[in-house]
Amino acid sequence: MKTALTGQSLMARVVRSTSWIILGFGTGQVLRLASNLALTRLLFPEAFGLMALVTVIIIGLSLFSDMGVSNAIAQNPRGDDPDFLDSAWTVQICRGGLLWVLTGVLALPAAAFYNADELAYCLPIAGFSLALQGFTPTRVETAYRHLMVGRVTAITLAAQVFGIASMVALAILTQSVVALAIGSVLQEAARLALAHLALPGRKNQFRWEPAATKELIGMGKWIFLSTACFFLTTQGDRAILGKYLTLEAMGIYNIAFFLASFPVQLGQDVNQRLMIPVYRDKPARENPHNRRKQRQLRFVLTAGILSMLWLMAWIGPWLVDLLYDARYDDAGAIIVLLAASLAPSIIVLTYDRAALAAGNTKGFFFYTATRAMLQTALFLLGVTQFGLIGGIAALGLAVVFSYPVLMRHTRPYAAQDPLHDIGFLSASLIICGGALAYHWDQISSVLLQM
Repeated sequence: MKTALTGQSLMARVVRSTSWIILGFGTGQVLRLASNLALTRLLFPEAFGLMALVTVIIIGLSLFSDMGVSNAIAQNPRGDDPDFLDSAWTVQICRGGLLWVLTGVLALPAAAFYNADELAYCLPIAGFSLALQGFTPTRVETAYRHLMVGRVTAITLAAQVFGIASMVALAILTQSVVALAIGSVLQEAARLALAHLALPGRKNQFRWEPAATKELIGMGKWIFLSTACFFLTTQGDRAILGKYLTLEAMGIYNIAFFLASFPVQLGQDVNQRLMIPVYRDKPARENPHNRRKQRQLRFVLTAGILSMLWLMAWIGPWLVDLLYDARYDDAGAIIVLLAASLAPSIIVLTYDRAALAAGNTKGFFFYTATRAMLQTALFLLGVTQFGLIGGIAALGLAVVFSYPVLMRHTRPYAAQDPLHDIGFLSASLIICGGALAYHWDQISSVLLQM
């Protein structure tokens, strides 16, 4: 055990990094929940619906312009080359400035589309965080590349505490949704300052090396398309529902999604930061021992994350009653639906990084595009024909229908594990089905209102 925690082998670094990611994510979620509880008592449900729309647009801009710098540093053989890192940093800064300008350009059209006048000023304010993100030193990605994430986690949590304190203070002073927008910018500013001050390593300099830029663009063109699709799979539900629900109902849905999706977000964090180094350094196709280790890791991650999601499906309504006031009671039933529908995405979570670790960004794109198109089409169909329950069901159905594409995509890297998939899907059907049956009266009542 001591060797696993202190050694420099791949598995030792995996164990330490996983521990830090889980600790950081868990602490971060506790902080988010605490701020959420405080802010729901200071502000009105419509504020959270409005901020959900701001977040969707900002994340959409970020993902639709992602050049894959993080993945490039993690996967590229030049990931430790100063010239490559400085060129990547320069690209990030240019992109961040452009994105902030775009938030200003989109502010009025977005306000008109969603019939929410406050978007006109909240979006450019919150969008300044994108410009700040561009200056994030590549030392952050270097730490993730080598599975040394302890200090990065501490920086992220410290910035989050500062951001939450700022939001609460501003909410008390202004009683306005603008507190959330300004608070998000202050949090990003704190994270940027701490990253520059506290992370060891050389400081980035402005540089535009043609060879490095060409490599970034070569990999980035497929990452750009993939992350555009990733936006649809992770934010598309709120982008669509913002047009169909009132701001109050949107705020309630956003509270439910925050609670129901935290296991999914934890899984995505672990998968993004952990699986590329594992697939890259110990390819399963080269050694049966590597494949067994990957399979063990996959089973442990899926079981741990799914267990949290199953628990949320059963206790969601009780949790909302315990934590929130009566204005948010309807969120409990929505949590049950979301938890059941998100289970398939956890089962397939660890597969897609196998191609990225091998540099196959094209294959990664085709899977994400298939899933995104299926989810968007099914969500629109579900919402228009069956209401909210139809849209939520689409989140799970899209994963199931795109599964054959994912298996074809992972076959060259010996990453497939049908026994794992069938076993956890069967368990999810039984456990989540029981939760749906148990809470069905409350679910039916909420669906009639929305």
